[in-house]
Amino acid sequence: MSAVKARGFKVERGIAGVDTAFRATLDTGDGPTVAIMCEYDALPGIGHACGHNVIAAAGAGAGVGLAAVREKLPKGRIHVIGTPAEEGGGGKVKLIRGGVFQGVDAAMMVHGWDRWTPHQDLLGIVRVGFEFAGKAAHASADPWEGINALDAVIQTFNAVSMLRQQVRPECRIHGIITNGGAAPNIIPEFAAATFYVRAPRIDEMWTLHARVVACAEGAARATGCTLNVVDYENAYEPMKRNEAFLALWRANLTTLGVGESPEVKDRLGSSDVGNVSQVIPTIQPLVKIAPDGTAIHSRAFEAAAVTPLARQGLLAAAKAMAMTTVDLLGDASLLARVKQDFQRVTA
Repeated sequence: MSAVKARGFKVERGIAGVDTAFRATLDTGDGPTVAIMCEYDALPGIGHACGHNVIAAAGAGAGVGLAAVREKLPKGRIHVIGTPAEEGGGGKVKLIRGGVFQGVDAAMMVHGWDRWTPHQDLLGIVRVGFEFAGKAAHASADPWEGINALDAVIQTFNAVSMLRQQVRPECRIHGIITNGGAAPNIIPEFAAATFYVRAPRIDEMWTLHARVVACAEGAARATGCTLNVVDYENAYEPMKRNEAFLALWRANLTTLGVGESPEVKDRLGSSDVGNVSQVIPTIQPLVKIAPDGTAIHSRAFEAAAVTPLARQGLLAAAKAMAMTTVDLLGDASLLARVKQDFQRVTA
């Protein structure tokens, strides 16, 4: 934030009620508005094993580069938007609800990876919790007096396991037991679990969510427990692809002499950038900051994120985002194609 402020951006802190978010604006006159997202977060225990240090610095770097040539920029507005809490907190979802992306014509950010790839599909994800209430009893002396809440949790997992056979292969359901009782000699009067439900389409995600809830409802009826369904806020939506936007990115990478790898089809995660892509044209290209085969969310990726290779990827990504921003501000026909592609694609 201080880097872009020092170069003439007007900075607003705590936007949309998110204390750690910011919006920095460089205004060169009437024209389109393009947003560059600086995503920042970290992982418990393994820090920047998702490369958020590179993501945020690349976004800020693009803003700094654009400010350096502001007198030559096409007319328009450039937002550098600080978006915290991607790792489960849904920072971008809160910013969308707060109107931060209203009036923005297109947005972009990058993500660290082990190769240069223009696009990766992201699954939508919704988190749901189940709290079962039963009745405590001595597990040996009179277990028949109890109602076993842990049995309801286990039945839920069994039902979900059978449900997986009936869902499409690109969908994902995974969960953990968050409370399984206090001691083995007590029939648990309370037990709980949390599940993540993922799918490539919004409608499919919510349909699958309803089926998982039905698994828990059936388990509650079968065991005699009562069920409280905890629906968490800030579901993440799938990434909406924009070929026209990606074509600009590819062309600028080529100008920079960066070659790209084939798209990744088999490692599907989720991110709140998907929510942004559902409301305005958005891209999130993958940037090589680690050696080939280095998995994200690993110690190896954490170490790679602070190497010269990561710095090299960061600088190239910042340049490519700055160049793509100039394209969108300066050529109305390019921006029109990006918007047409956004209207054409459904997710």
